[in-house]
Amino acid sequence: MNEVVGRDDLLLLTLDTLRHDVAVELAAAGRLPHLAAHLPGGTWERRHAPGSFTYASHQAMFAGFLPTPATPGPHQRLFAARFAGSETTADGTFVFDTPDLVSGLAARGYRTVCIGGVGFFNKQGALGGVLPGLFQESHWEPEFGVASPTSFEAQVARAEKVVAELPAEQRLFLFLNASALHQPNWFHLPGATRETGDSRATHAAALEYIDAHVGRLFSAMSSRRRCFAIVCSDHGTAYGDDGYTGHRLGHDCVWTVPYSHFFLEPTV
Repeated sequence: MNEVVGRDDLLLLTLDTLRHDVAVELAAAGRLPHLAAHLPGGTWERRHAPGSFTYASHQAMFAGFLPTPATPGPHQRLFAARFAGSETTADGTFVFDTPDLVSGLAARGYRTVCIGGVGFFNKQGALGGVLPGLFQESHWEPEFGVASPTSFEAQVARAEKVVAELPAEQRLFLFLNASALHQPNWFHLPGATRETGDSRATHAAALEYIDAHVGRLFSAMSSRRRCFAIVCSDHGTAYGDDGYTGHRLGHDCVWTVPYSHFFLEPTV
């Protein structure tokens, strides 16, 4: 990462609430053509989330603690704050001396931009301003939120605008929190209704919706130079698994998440 940082643009796309099992099933069934085209081997990596809900998980990720490989470690991290005794900081780790990765990248000359999704990024209260406040520039509007059936399209359009307005020489770290998978998501499945509610099937339909538009995001982020992209879930969610519903709880469907990182080669 010490070769990547300073040379390439960076994208962190969190597919908020995405379950690992659903992501794997859809990729294997050919239902995620645009995402799977970039996943190494066309498959997601199984990892453990650093938190069981959005706020906790993103605070950890912005401190350099991305989802951890679901095999015994220690595992070298891509990014880490400098502190003595870290067993996951190695020669390939980008080490920053600021409290978080976002300001660490800003110190290296990156323009840091947040395109929010779920409520922890809506800037409508003190708590909703904490995570966006890490960035030099942040965007949120109701159309980006969980209640919008066109949330991801709107977020991608804003990302395209951000990229288009940057000077060519300016490096970019873009973070986008995709809200479409989070409840409510019933409106992404044809024939579903508010009364029938959310389900594993509507969750899957929301992921297919994201896949249909993610190519635009990848194209924008690779339109100026090579981009290093991290695409992952921050946590999963339960749809009646062992009697559980939702997240911020200790079930395996919440703690196990899909993850991938890869380069987007420039399109110019």
